[in-house]
Amino acid sequence: MAKLDWKPGTMLAPVPAVMVSLGSNPDEFNILTIAWTGIVSSEPPTCYISVRPERHSFDLLCKNREFVINLTTRELAFATDWCGVRSGKKYNKFKEMKLTAGKALKVNAPIIEESPVNIECKVKEIIPLGTHHIFISEIVNVKVDAQYINPKTGALQLIDSNPIGYMHGFYYELGKKIGKFGFSVEKKKRKKKKIVKNK
Repeated sequence: MAKLDWKPGTMLAPVPAVMVSLGSNPDEFNILTIAWTGIVSSEPPTCYISVRPERHSFDLLCKNREFVINLTTRELAFATDWCGVRSGKKYNKFKEMKLTAGKALKVNAPIIEESPVNIECKVKEIIPLGTHHIFISEIVNVKVDAQYINPKTGALQLIDSNPIGYMHGFYYELGKKIGKFGFSVEKKKRKKKKIVKNK
């Protein structure tokens, strides 16, 4: 099939659609919806968010250098979008979207209680990159809703929260599982033959 050449652009997709909560006290608490985010290191656990300098939250991030990445779900899709198109200069987003500002463990920024996973971050470096500045940040604590923890294995079953992603202007639910890490090289287990003993 023929390939078409397009101009360079933000074509990497799908990407997360997260709500970033920030502010050092209730008077300045705000929520910023971010799609440009991800993990950049396992040890120390490090992530990034990219923010335009003209956003209301930009100065708060630079001042406080702390924030929380809150993962989003199907139930949070409306709030996720709304918090991305409305400015914290005009709205109290927690109040407008009926979201609960909870207490983080390691940062002053609030968590969003309704989110299944809250990733507490401290900014280590701010790098200007064209339209956005990238905030390289260390993950200092993670809060997880207990209902998504498998009681037998202790594993996180985040898929049960109905997480959403973002792709070229639209939000999507995740599809069915098609494999696991390493499945392409995994050896198939041999079925054990049942031995029937003569009576």
